[in-house]
Parts: sequence; C-alpha cells; structure tokens
Amino acid sequence: MPILVIIPTDGELNELIHALESRGYVLKPTADAKLRKYQVPSLGITFALGGLGKVQFAVQTQYLLGSDTWRLVICAGAAGALTDDIAIGDVVVATETVEHDIRKVGRPLIPRFIGDNATVALCRARLPMLAGFRVHFGGIASGDEDIVDTQRRQECRIATGALAVAWEGAGGARACAFNQVPFMEIRGIVDKADQFGPRDFTFNIRTAMQNVAATVGAIAGERSNKII
Repeated sequence: MPILVIIPTDGELNELIHALESRGYVLKPTADAKLRKYQVPSLGITFALGGLGKVQFAVQTQYLLGSDTWRLVICAGAAGALTDDIAIGDVVVATETVEHDIRKVGRPLIPRFIGDNATVALCRARLPMLAGFRVHFGGIASGDEDIVDTQRRQECRIATGALAVAWEGAGGARACAFNQVPFMEIRGIVDKADQFGPRDFTFNIRTAMQNVAATVGAIAGERSNKII
C-alpha cells in the first residue's frame, strides 16, 4: 500500500516539488478534478494539496483517504520553532500532534494525537544518516493561529510541551483517526515563531522543504547516498 503525503499550501507544495525534482525524481501529475496530486512511483508516494488551516486540511484529507488504501498519511510542511535549540532548516518529526487552540470556559482543551509509532521508530533509525540539518523528535502544536511574538511562543510551549508550531496537523490527525489510518506529521523549521516570522518564512521555505523532502525520502526507503 502506498504512502500519502499531504502538503498544506501551494507554496509549500511547489517547494517540495522543486526539491524532489532537484533530487532526480519525476513527478507524475494525477488526474483529479478537485486537488493537485502527484505520484512518485519509485518511492511509492502520492503527494497532494491539503489546504490552509485545520478544517480545510481535514476536509481534503478525508477526500483523499477515499481515493486509495493508504498504509500511512503524512502531513508535511513548514513550522515555527518553539525552542531556541532548534535551528532554521531543522526538521521536527512529531511523536504527537497537539491541538492548542480549543478554548473552553475554565481552561483550554489540549487534544493529543500520537504519531504512528512504527514510522517514528523507523525515522529514529534512518534519519541520523541525513546531512546538513538536524532531526528532532517531539510534539508539534497545531492551531489556526499565527504565533509571531515571544509571549505567545512561550505560552504555547508551556501549554503543549511541543517543539514546533504549525496550523493543519490536527485536522489531518482527526481525519486519519476517524478512518483508522496511521498518521504522522513532519515539519521543516522556517522561523522562530516571533515577530520576524512572516519575513523568515519567505526566506527559508525552500531550505525547509528541501529537508522535509529528504526526510520523507528516508521514510520511503530512499538510499542513503541519495539523501546526503
């Protein structure tokens, strides 16, 4: 059964396509009336557009889940770092996706969705072979909020314990849990979730998605001498 990699936005998907093509892969567009989809048969992966925000990502993930029998779904994109020891261009492999923006009288709810244990273990074994960036394992916070100041960054870190923050992961995690399909999230770091975030995203998205592409390739069994 193939792997489905869902990328939130056109910009992130374009950079991922560029990274794969620069590695020698030919992406075959797949006919679909609603979404951009591409296949890389040699990797056994389909790449598809997921949409901005948790709800849209969940809707499009649910739609994509009906198109094949997938052995794994990956949400892959960009994120902001919630800790100072994670550098721009590093990759975070989520041991859990943590939904941080559900507000309830009294206290916020913090739902947690565990990343596929077998794939996380595979990443721990294979990803040290990657060169040029570090791979971190931990939570990725998910919520429809741009975190672009140091106070909110600290609040999110304390509330979730996550290493990075992005938008869409919880939507994909919920759709996959409903369908009993293994799920995990992988994010390349583009900013520090501070006031420079919007600028840094633009500057760093290509590097981050290149490293995400290398990480996804390692999961799919790409030879180590091709990912260095």
